Amino acid sequence: MSSSGSIANRMRPGRTFVRGKMKEVSFINYIRSRSVFDPAVVPVGPGDDMAVVRCGGQDILVAADQVLDGVHFRLAEHGARAAGRKAMARNLSDVAAMACEPLAAVATVALPRGFSEADAKEMYAGLRELGDQFSCPLVGGDIATWDGALAISLSILATPGEAGIVLRAGSRVGDAICVTGAFGGAWHTLRHLTFAPRVAEGLILGRYGLHSMIDVSDGLAIDLGHVCEASGVGADVQAAAVPVHPDAQHRPDALAAALGDGEDYELLFTLPQDQAERLLADKPLGDVTVTRIGTIVAGAARSLVLADRRRQELVAGGWQHDT
Repeated sequence: MSSSGSIANRMRPGRTFVRGKMKEVSFINYIRSRSVFDPAVVPVGPGDDMAVVRCGGQDILVAADQVLDGVHFRLAEHGARAAGRKAMARNLSDVAAMACEPLAAVATVALPRGFSEADAKEMYAGLRELGDQFSCPLVGGDIATWDGALAISLSILATPGEAGIVLRAGSRVGDAICVTGAFGGAWHTLRHLTFAPRVAEGLILGRYGLHSMIDVSDGLAIDLGHVCEASGVGADVQAAAVPVHPDAQHRPDALAAALGDGEDYELLFTLPQDQAERLLADKPLGDVTVTRIGTIVAGAARSLVLADRRRQELVAGGWQHDT
């Protein structure tokens, strides 16, 4: 993330910044191009929501994510507890995206100099809130103090769900594209701090023969792009089918908000059309809605299909860290 500009300008996850020289996705691709692993030990390396490491015949999934004051939250406005909760929630959302079960987490925290003990306890309470709810104990970590802003980095471990691990790669031509929940406006209404990770939902969805899945953190369009790129396919998205969250429905750019705001932490997944029909009929997620928004197609193009059947490019707008 660029160090230039005001915090107010930097804290807009729904917008791609172009001031910097390096984008997060470019650096990840650089790392992936230079990563060589024994597939018997590391079946899944960098590039998915979690890596998979095989130990003693058991697949263990591992991921790391961080939240930074001035980028992912405002400490002075939102408080330390909300910061801790979001750090755990983001990592649990990665677990959900792989249709897996959380196992344990460790946290590394850089506290601003002068950070009070009361605030430190509140931050820990935020981490524990969801950790306890999802049976993901905080089993260790490290604490340091520095002259910068609050930074919380969490590493999480998980085990495969009953239906197995679901990756971003695997979408097939003809698959239905479906999502949980609705999109847009999360940042402006603080839903990005209070969302419920879809862990239980991911495990249930795994029973429907999913071909791929991702959690929507950067934005619906950009995260669908990640799935398409990993799978070597394109997508047709029906504009009228995209579920817009009430937080964004009042906006003149409501559809654009749903496609690009990010921070929704819903699940996007692809599966055979007959399985999608069964899922939509079963409604196994209770109050959490599932909507079919499109179809996986051959080629690399990603299109937004309008009500009059005109097509326009589905621009992969959303959040990317720049330096």
